Parts: sequence; C-alpha cells; structure tokens
Amino acid sequence: MIANSAFTIGLIVPSSNTVMEGDFHRGFSRPAVVATTRIFLEDVTREAEEKMIREELPSAARLIATAEPKVVVFGCTSAGSLGGIEHDAEIGRSLARATGAQSLTVVAAMIAALRELRAESVAVLTPYVEDLTHSVAQCISQAGFSVASAAGMGITSNRAIGRVEPEEIVRFAISHLLHSPADSVFLSCTNWRAVEALPQLQATVSQRVLSSNQCCIQAVSARMRLVARQSAEEMHRHPARS
Repeated sequence: MIANSAFTIGLIVPSSNTVMEGDFHRGFSRPAVVATTRIFLEDVTREAEEKMIREELPSAARLIATAEPKVVVFGCTSAGSLGGIEHDAEIGRSLARATGAQSLTVVAAMIAALRELRAESVAVLTPYVEDLTHSVAQCISQAGFSVASAAGMGITSNRAIGRVEPEEIVRFAISHLLHSPADSVFLSCTNWRAVEALPQLQATVSQRVLSSNQCCIQAVSARMRLVARQSAEEMHRHPARS
C-alpha cells in the first residue's frame, strides 16, 4: 500500500471504447484512482487511428496531465502498433514529455508480459480487419517472438467490437487454437471483452493466454508495487518525515 497517498492512473482511450475503463476500475482499488480522457475514434482502421494520434492525442495528454497521474496509459493496441515497436515507443515518450509522468503503452505491456512468460511462439487473435491484425503481429515478431498465426474477426466499428460477447471471443479463439503450435496467445484490443473471456478460454486451451487490458493492469500494478516499496524504504531511512 502507498501510505496516505493516491496512485493516480491516467488512462487515454478512444472515445468509442466501452470496455477498458470497466476492466481498469475492476482491476484497481484504493490507493489507485483511474482518471480517464478520450480521443475521437469511431472506426478501427489505419487511417482513422493515424488521424486520432496526430490530431487528438496531444490535447488528451495535456488534459490528463491536470490529474497529476503517476503513470499514463495509452489505451489502444492497434494504434500503437501501426509503425512498429519504435512508433509505439515514441508514443510513450511523447506522453511522458507532455505529462511529466511515467508512460505505458499496450504494446510495451504485451511484450513485457510475453517475455515474463518466456513465450516462444505466439498466436495473435483480434477483432480487427486484416491490416491491423498484421500490424500487431509484426510488433510481436519485431520483439523477437515467432508468430505462429494471426487471425481477426474483421470488425471495423469500434462500438461493434465492444459489443462482442465473451462467449463469442472464446468460440473464435478455440476455432483458431485447437491445432495451433503456439505456446502462448495474445488477445489484442482494449475494447474487446477479452478479460471476461480469459477464465473459460484458459481452462479450455493448452496455451497461456494474455489480453491487452490484462497486460496493462499487470504492468501498472507492478509500477504501483515499486512505488510503494520505494516509499517504504524512504520512510525507513527518514522516519521523522513519516
């Protein structure tokens, strides 16, 4: 715990995202506080996401900075993946510069989680059209993992993605994993109800399964623990300040 201090998480999500905030609010409790701002997006396409990053993200960073977050999360997997790992890293750096906080992207959180699992071969499953599914798979490949397969549902409307039931995600995943050589699975998209699908899917398939929101929650939780440990050590060194 962080004594007498809130740990504010700044969350930046596409305006049509109806899933990530709920997952974060269920995933965190006090001292964590989730503060959210939105960037305009209706259709999940390369062109729309490039425009979102170019025209919406800078003002969103200024807005979320007013909440004085400890960490800022860029909550769009496919947009982060558009130009590969370096493009995603630059999004993170730009958010850190604009807010003065640590930054986290979904792509970075995903790669960290795959490395923690010691994954070798990854199956990528998404609700996206082929272009964006391929973009996410390329990031995984650039990070040094083998991509065993990549498949998407072909949905363009972000509102429609948010309405996909967890049971449908499970059926879609199983249909692509039963004979897959992958040792790990990544369910990509912060607006897909994949966190809710994880228990049933993990109980059904042999591969280890990760999702966008799950990876982000784990990464933020790790940073919270680090801050709490540093705070405790500081109090131990300087007890008169506590």
